[in-house]
This record gives sequence, structure tokens and C-alpha cells, in this order.
Amino acid sequence: MNKNPNFRTGAQILVDQLRIHGTDTIFCVPGESYLATLDALYDVQNDIKLVVCRQEGGASYMAEAYGKLTGKPGICFVTRGPGATNASLGIHTSYQDSSPVILLIGQVARSMVDREAFQEVNFREMYAPLAKWVTQIDNPNRIPEILSRAFHVATSGRPGPVVLALPEDMQKEKAAVNDAKRYCPINPSPSTESMIRLQTMLSKAKKPFVILGGSGWTKDALENFKAFIENFNLPVGAAFRRQDLIDNRHSNYAGDVGLGISPTLAKRLQETDLLLVVGAQLTEIITDGYERFSIPCPSQTLVHVAAGLEDLARVYQPEVAIHTGMPHFADAAMRLDPPNNITWSSWTKAARVDQDKNIRLPKMKGQVDLGSIVQWLGNRLDDDAIITNGAGNFSNWVHRFYPYRSYPTELAPQSGSMGYGVPSAIAAKIVFPERIVVSFNGDGDFLMCGQEIATARQYNLPIIFIVINNETYGTIRMHQEKFYPGRVSGTDLINPDFAALAMAYGLRGEIVTTTEMFAPAFERALKFSGAAMIEVRIDQDQISPRSTLSELRELGSKALK
Repeated sequence: MNKNPNFRTGAQILVDQLRIHGTDTIFCVPGESYLATLDALYDVQNDIKLVVCRQEGGASYMAEAYGKLTGKPGICFVTRGPGATNASLGIHTSYQDSSPVILLIGQVARSMVDREAFQEVNFREMYAPLAKWVTQIDNPNRIPEILSRAFHVATSGRPGPVVLALPEDMQKEKAAVNDAKRYCPINPSPSTESMIRLQTMLSKAKKPFVILGGSGWTKDALENFKAFIENFNLPVGAAFRRQDLIDNRHSNYAGDVGLGISPTLAKRLQETDLLLVVGAQLTEIITDGYERFSIPCPSQTLVHVAAGLEDLARVYQPEVAIHTGMPHFADAAMRLDPPNNITWSSWTKAARVDQDKNIRLPKMKGQVDLGSIVQWLGNRLDDDAIITNGAGNFSNWVHRFYPYRSYPTELAPQSGSMGYGVPSAIAAKIVFPERIVVSFNGDGDFLMCGQEIATARQYNLPIIFIVINNETYGTIRMHQEKFYPGRVSGTDLINPDFAALAMAYGLRGEIVTTTEMFAPAFERALKFSGAAMIEVRIDQDQISPRSTLSELRELGSKALK
């Protein structure tokens, strides 16, 4: 009998490495392709919480949300074939949202590779464009090495997903191997030269503007960044679905640079003479389809700060490119000396005045004013309450009217992926059980991963799920009426009674049909011992806070004449 304490199965070695690297939660859907690892997890259930989900897309979303909230890789286990393809939902979101995730996939036995074995997929090819790194562990001796690299890759530079395939027989094979040490993310610091150039540019600017976004932030880093913008009195816009990076009540906050952007803020981006982009990628959303700024050299002087080298000068050539992690940049920026005479104070003040006008409630059609509901929640909830949402026009009300006050409190997919609101809320409540978690979902959006309310019920997670029901795929219908007015095709929905559906799962369920009904329903949900759902039925014509379907149809008809 081998008495070497390092002599273990591949599955045991794998689980030991996860523990060493600080894993405390794993999201999974079980599969026969990683039974050996499930067995190894049985022995560490006091150290690692195994959250069993109902579909791999939901599990990978939860891992992504965990990574976004904690900065540590969210760990997700799925089986081969269908399980792995379902999990691509969260991996694509992890990539576009720059969230650290490690997806571990049970794979066919090594002797069966390339024979089109049961549920076999070549994951290196499948996941190559969706992940920072994809590999297969064929030798149990290499598990500590590869897991260490996986944690480093997922968290260093621009964070993102790593995918590891685990052949079924490799997990059972025994080996004697030394464990790795706990990973430490690797990020560069900004050069002294680049920070001096930034300070010089700021001293010469007349109308500077900052877009704040990206990942890799910490509370301390954001405090340092706040000191920087206050020292220089800079106006700050939050990148798409990154509004919790700055207190939305701050006098320097100018609004969100996302979908449904305020027209005055969009104009301000055109007028700025120094655009400082910190952390964010210059995506299609921020650049309005790459039309807001000229390519490759914007007319605005551009300074781009990014953790990922691949994001610098990808589309837009910056005057100064600063390759650094966000905490390193924030620490250096707060130490810069502002000019003796800041000339743009009125510009910053005007940006805040415009934002105050933007969040005034416009008149809405129908019996439910969704903007009023969102603003009421902003006043009712604690500063650390976590708001999650999937994708759809309903989210425009949340992003425009909810005041995010602290970090991290916003979970929303920059990838625009539907179905995110329910799984991300479950991850949030697991990470921060003491906080209130409110999940916003559209009706079409909810039914993509809504079955995960069963997971909320199983783990007794008191989350409040809100379903905004307008009986249509709203975003698609909006574009449809604009470009193909009156020709409704493929966007109508016949929905279940969402409150009754929730009760069938063991949740509390209510239906709200007027604005006044919402607050009492929410208070009852908050007092309930478990998860609750509030279905809010809104007028379909009010398709966004800024437009109605009938208005879009009329404009579209005129454009076609």
C-alpha cells in the first residue's frame, strides 16, 4: 500500500487545489462525466459549498456573478456535450464583462477521444473564442500546475473565463504530486512617465470627461479614484452597467454611458476635449456603434487606462495608453497634483445638472409607472442592497432611475445576455446573505433561466424577484416598429401567470397592476421568510422611458415614405 500522503486520485488532487486557491463555493449541474470529482467534494463539504443548479446556463451565470462580486474566480462544474454547450451562456458573459470564472467540464475518457464518443466535443475548438485560455488535463500529475495557471489567467490583466476539460478516466487515475501555493493576481503598475503625461494633459484641458468602467476594482481603489476626481473636479460617466463604481448621488456623477443614454450626456461626449477612459473597453455600446468617436483617431484627446493590453488601441488609438490594474492606477491618480486654477468647474457642474434633469420622472402610459417604482425602491433600500437584472428594455428604467450608492451592488450583463437576473441574484445572496437582493427580469427574459428559482427555494434564499410583464420581446419589438412599422412578427408572447408559477415552486407570489399596489406588495415580500416574486404588468405601448411603440411606428412609417 502506498503511504505517500500526496498519492491521490486526479479528482482528489483537483479538489485539493481548489481549496488551496480559496474556493468556497462551486456552482454545478451534476453529470456522470465527473462522478469521481463529485465524490471527492463529498469529503470537503464543510469547506466548499456545492450549489446544485437546474440548468448549466444558470450555473455558469452564477459563477460569473460570483466572480464579479468577489474578484475571485467563480467555479462552475458541468458535464460534457449538452452541459458544456449550455454553460457557454455564462462564459460568453464572463468574457465580455471581464469577470473571472473557471469552468470545469467532465470529458470522455482519453481512450475515446476523436471517436465521436457519447456527448464528445472538442472543447479547445468550441471555447477558443469565448475564453482567455482553454485546455484539457490529460495527466493527473499536471493538475496543480494547470489549476495554478488557470487561477492566474482568470484574474490577471483583464479578468475573464478559463475552461478546463477533465477526462473521466483521468479523474480516477492516481498520482503522487506536490500541491501548488495559492495564486496571486499579476497586474502591472502605471509608469511614472504616463502619469506625468496625464497630469500635463489635464492641466491644459478645458472640458475633460471621465468614463469609468471595467472590472478588477476594490472598495479601496474606488475610494482612491473618488479622491482623484474630487481633486481635479472631473465629471464622470459610468460605463454600460457599471454604475455602482461611483455613488450616483455624487456631485461629479454625470450619468451612465449606456443604452438609452441621455441626449445631453451624448452631446457632452462629443464636446469634450480630453476623454479619460478608465477600465472600460471602448465597446459598441459606449461608442454608439463606433460612430460617436472617429476611427482610428478620435477628435477628442483620448487617454485609455486598461488592465488588458489587448484593449489598448484595439479600435481607437489613444494619445496616452496606460496598461495597469485598476487599484494601481487609482493609487497613482490620487497622488497627482491638480492645477492651481481648475477652469472646467462650470462644465462639471452643468453635467450634474443635466443628470438631475435626466432622472426626473417623465409621464408614462398605463396604470403602472415603472420609473416611480424604481425610484421608490431607491429610497426604500439600503445603500448596500444588490440589484440584478437580465437583458431587455425593462432594464432601461432600472439603469436610469435607480441610484446606485456603493460597490458592489449592480449585477447586469454587459454582454446583453437574457436570463441573467435570476441566477445572478442567487449568487449574490449566497455571497452576501445579510444584504437585500432584488432581481429585475422581463417576461421573455425571465423564462430563459427562470427555473433557477427552484435553486433559490432549495437553499432557502430570501430574494425578491420582480418580473416586468408586457407580453412581448420588448427590445426586438422596439426595433421592429422603428424599421418595419406595423409588421409585428415573432415578438408576441403568451405568458403564464408568473405569481402562480412562483407559488408552484414554493415562493410567495403577487401580481401588481397599478403603481400604488407595488410598495405594499414589496413590503410583504420583504417580510416573507423565503424567496418571493412580484409580477408587474405594464402597458406594452410604453416600450422604454423615452418612447412608445405607437410613436416609433409613426416615425418608422414616415421614414419609409
